[in-house]
Amino acid sequence: MEELDVEGLAGTPVTEVDIKDAQLIFNAVWSDLEEKFGVESLRFPKEIILLGGAPGAGKGTNTEFIMKARGFTCPPIVVSSLLNSPEANALKDKGMLVGDREVMGILLRKMMGAEFRDGAVLDGFPRTKIQVECMKLLVQKISLLHRTYAETELASDFRMPTIHVMVLFVDEKTSVDRQLLRGRQVADHNEEVRTTGVGELQELRATDIDVEAAKKRYRIFKESTWDALRSLREVFFYHLINAQGAYEEVEQNILDELQYQSSLELESETFEAIRGIPLASELVVHARQELVKRLDNFERYHCELFNQVIEVINSKFIPIIERHAISGRAVINNEDEVFSDPLALGMLIDIFSERGYHAVVDKQLTKVPQRFNLETGAIEYSPRTIYRIRVYFEGSEIRRGTH
Repeated sequence: MEELDVEGLAGTPVTEVDIKDAQLIFNAVWSDLEEKFGVESLRFPKEIILLGGAPGAGKGTNTEFIMKARGFTCPPIVVSSLLNSPEANALKDKGMLVGDREVMGILLRKMMGAEFRDGAVLDGFPRTKIQVECMKLLVQKISLLHRTYAETELASDFRMPTIHVMVLFVDEKTSVDRQLLRGRQVADHNEEVRTTGVGELQELRATDIDVEAAKKRYRIFKESTWDALRSLREVFFYHLINAQGAYEEVEQNILDELQYQSSLELESETFEAIRGIPLASELVVHARQELVKRLDNFERYHCELFNQVIEVINSKFIPIIERHAISGRAVINNEDEVFSDPLALGMLIDIFSERGYHAVVDKQLTKVPQRFNLETGAIEYSPRTIYRIRVYFEGSEIRRGTH
């Protein structure tokens, strides 16, 4: 995949005027929400992904993949669509402009929807410096609500938010080439629709057919969306995705960036409580070497017991396993005294692991009636130990013919 060239895209700094304007706008929007819904109803997503992308970067194509990677089942919140929502159109009908304040008001109301409680993708937000500052203020407010309700029965409704900034980036040449390719594809599609009368016409943007218009669209992205999103990299988790290559490569880049990190996503108290448990990835690093070491030690220091276990496996387990070769799963009950030694059970598991099986042992203690005391009516029992071993392995594939 090509290297990204992001030199010279530093952007302009946020001014004090931008910050003051953002504070005025956000405070007004927040006050409206408090008055209309009440503080206890101001519940926002636990995870928010701020998604932006250069023209032709495949943002529309990859949005669904990003949501699937994070386990989101709700649709993305597309800010451009919100500007054409009934609420926005009502403002336009009154002769009002849909500015940053109106965008924030409509967006925050949308984010409060129950379907976005666990997470939401904000497609195309923020686009301006004021929206950037408003986003910071929103996170501060959500964090304050989290602390306020932390020790109450509403704590689960006011969780500490996790914010990801994700930018799908391509260079100008790739962007222009992809925009023009889309234009040709849309033109061909529309021509076929007109000829056959089948299907629906697709929008053909001016930037899809004109090189200079496509370049201008890319420049606007760099000067607005890119600038806005990049300014958040010191505040939130920032992911610059190389979208130059094929979709499969881009998807892998996205997965690599969004790997689950408990230290970042869990609340600090939760993380501290469980961090002593080793990660599965750490355990398996040297698992094979440790298995070999244990088996060699069994043979060297516990040879007699080791060979007894091998004999039981060969004589009593394998015949049963062979009869379950198709399913790849066998359940075996065994009462051999050899397994009364806990070390023998460890040997059993390790031997099966070395030979490509996965064995799970369940030790069951039962009582067997031996005699009945006629004088006292008491029943005398003797203990009985049954070892239930579940053995899993890759079964056979059978092809059944059709008639």
